[in-house]
Amino acid sequence: MTSMSSRTPWPNLRRSLVAILRGIRPEEAEAAVSTLMEAGFEAIEIPLNSPDAFRSIAAAAKLAGPDHYIGAGTVLTVEHVDKLAEAGGRLLVSPNVDAAVLARAGDYGMVTMPGVFTPTEAFQALQAGASALKFFPASVLGPAGVSAIMAVLPKDREISVVGGVSEKDFEAYAKVGVRTFGLGSSLYKPGMTVEDIRSRADGAVLLYDRIFGLQ
Repeated sequence: MTSMSSRTPWPNLRRSLVAILRGIRPEEAEAAVSTLMEAGFEAIEIPLNSPDAFRSIAAAAKLAGPDHYIGAGTVLTVEHVDKLAEAGGRLLVSPNVDAAVLARAGDYGMVTMPGVFTPTEAFQALQAGASALKFFPASVLGPAGVSAIMAVLPKDREISVVGGVSEKDFEAYAKVGVRTFGLGSSLYKPGMTVEDIRSRADGAVLLYDRIFGLQ
């Protein structure tokens, strides 16, 4: 099993934002990903329950520079990890903690962000080599719940909040020490135009920069 000491660290992103493109189609992926990267997103997740997701991931990965992290969400099996690596993905996001999945991702040097909801799950994820913890669904825990769990976790862990979270929540979570956010339906929904994506992406980046002092 991958140990805490050998896990791939969470990258030093200028903006620790993960764009979640659930439901995107391969023919839409290139334009959407290009738009998000131009707006300032460095991490982009395409969930595997999207149509022909690995094809979209491969197309997105070809657009990415060395400082971009393209990958898959809803990764549930070791076979998915292998296919993600073949597609050029560097980011693995899952809704659960599966030690075998995280170990295989670690073998590829992928950045990993498994979903957790309790202190027990959080420590299991760290022991299994998680790069970051994805508190999901964060809207249920809220900033107070996430903060309470953070109090017992190692200080060098990376905390992200995903699920029912939008740019409107940045400030409240920032106050309890969270800087990493996964943005899903607030940023992208199937059928959106590139102009819509750019408008929402620009709004999220602008607010993130203001709250975290990047302006």
